[in-house]
Amino acid sequence: MDRQEHRVERRLAAILAADVVGASGRMEADEAGTLSAIRTTMSEIIEPAASRHRGRMVKTMGDGALLEFASPVEAVLCAVEAQAGVAEWAEHQPEGGGIQLRMGINLGDILISADGDIFGDSVNIAVRLESIADPGGICISGKVYDELEGKLLLPFEDRGEQRLKNIARPIRVYALRSGDISAREPKAARPSPNRTDKPSIAVLPFTNLSGDPEQEYFADGITDDIITALAKDRWLFVTARSSSFAFKGKAIETEQVARRLGVRYILSGSVRRSGSHVRISAQLTEAETGGSLWAERYDRDVCDILVLQDQVAEEVAGAIEPELLKKEGQRGAERPQSLSAWDLVRRGMWEFHKIRPESHRRARELFLKAIEVESNSADGYIWLARVEAGLAAYGWGNDPEVSLQSGMEAGLKAVELDEKNPYSHYAVAVTHVFGGECDTAIEAARRALSLSPSFALGHLILGAACLHSGRPQDAIEPLEHGLRLSPFDPQNFTWLFLLSVAYIFSGNPEAGLSTARRALSLRPHWVPALKIVVLCCTLLGDIPQARSAASQVRSASASGGDLARLLPGSIPAWVNQIEQAVREVLENEQYG
Repeated sequence: MDRQEHRVERRLAAILAADVVGASGRMEADEAGTLSAIRTTMSEIIEPAASRHRGRMVKTMGDGALLEFASPVEAVLCAVEAQAGVAEWAEHQPEGGGIQLRMGINLGDILISADGDIFGDSVNIAVRLESIADPGGICISGKVYDELEGKLLLPFEDRGEQRLKNIARPIRVYALRSGDISAREPKAARPSPNRTDKPSIAVLPFTNLSGDPEQEYFADGITDDIITALAKDRWLFVTARSSSFAFKGKAIETEQVARRLGVRYILSGSVRRSGSHVRISAQLTEAETGGSLWAERYDRDVCDILVLQDQVAEEVAGAIEPELLKKEGQRGAERPQSLSAWDLVRRGMWEFHKIRPESHRRARELFLKAIEVESNSADGYIWLARVEAGLAAYGWGNDPEVSLQSGMEAGLKAVELDEKNPYSHYAVAVTHVFGGECDTAIEAARRALSLSPSFALGHLILGAACLHSGRPQDAIEPLEHGLRLSPFDPQNFTWLFLLSVAYIFSGNPEAGLSTARRALSLRPHWVPALKIVVLCCTLLGDIPQARSAASQVRSASASGGDLARLLPGSIPAWVNQIEQAVREVLENEQYG
């Protein structure tokens, strides 16, 4: 056998092992209920948390899971978020319906097989750490604890060196009890005093790796265009070009640059050009932790230099903006005692991006408090409009009409306070889309894009408005463009659902089916996307798959599944056709 087949990759990683407490006994008492609870925990709490913290689910093992992270800080943040999420979910279950997890985290060298599985002593230690954790708690190794110093403030208890099963050497163990884990993000180490309170970023000159000094102008042009694009985001402070270019060609650490410029984030990159081909790499770094928040590589053929610069700058600015918003939401949760309007907005953003009924309602209260604290700031009104639209569209509010009216008023107030902020016009657009006033929504979306052409949400809501006004063909391009600009937005399952509807009613059920399945990969068992799968499979003559999806519709939770709310302005016949397809498949299954 070829020795190449046995070759494995080796790398340093943080490993998180999770396991359900008392799973065997629970299975004996209620097998179906326990299995459902475990699946919900894995797919709706742990896996999304891992994705938000740049981790990956390596595998599930019955009642356990193994995850990999590039950063031990992110692994701990994920564990805290997941444990808090499991505890919160358990509170809303019938007595005995919730579950608890144990978690263990280790840092070390691992082996990765061709199929993505991981092995090694470091993995085994993570699993053994999990086994000695308290129910609902987390155990970490000394290596992980050392990496948290100066970055996270968590009340870990030093449990000394312990002998773990089948591990030859003693391991220093630190434990976090369930009572010390809250729904808030853990506090970060205090930032240096010269940092601005609102988010701030410096775009460092991209490095020319072409080996040709004549290409320096091209690397500088990319940097200039990204600075210009980001400067259009009114909520973000961007250092001036002259400040950033003072560091051109200097070998200096990112943290030092951030400290000298007084910024929270650094965007850096490189340009390599060979003939008519160019490769542009970019990375977003958080100065406090030194951790990478986002990285991407763009390979392009050069036809028109200026057009290429514009395209890449738009894509980079569009991609990092939602990453910064998510990170700022986390930072807001780190300062629970602060009463400043921006801190309240940040805490609300953190809740908003969880995209669950109870978190949306908590976010709404925080945005209302932000408005009370600073009624002349557009930020509170922008986010209040967004959350009101979500409560109405997903069916999570007590009165959708009241939510939409409140959201529309908040959006208009945001424009009144800051008409040059693209988010203000997005707030108007998103509330009016789900309120069925598509002409107003389209006008607001176009205004947002005129202010910031790289504004992903502007493209997405323009596509939604076109769809809701009965023009599915016109909806496809802006929805696709917005998803390209922001491939990791927490609400992409909704935008993908709307794109799938646009494909179907433009006569392309194949594309509709693949897009609906992409939505389900982000939001498993979500009823609207399942219904689209039923319709697409029916149109394509794949009756077994249609029946399978219809069966999932019947057994899934209806939360957030009202098509009439998600497609309020669309042609009513579309909703009727989707619902009719589901009914017919279920009836045929019953009588067939």
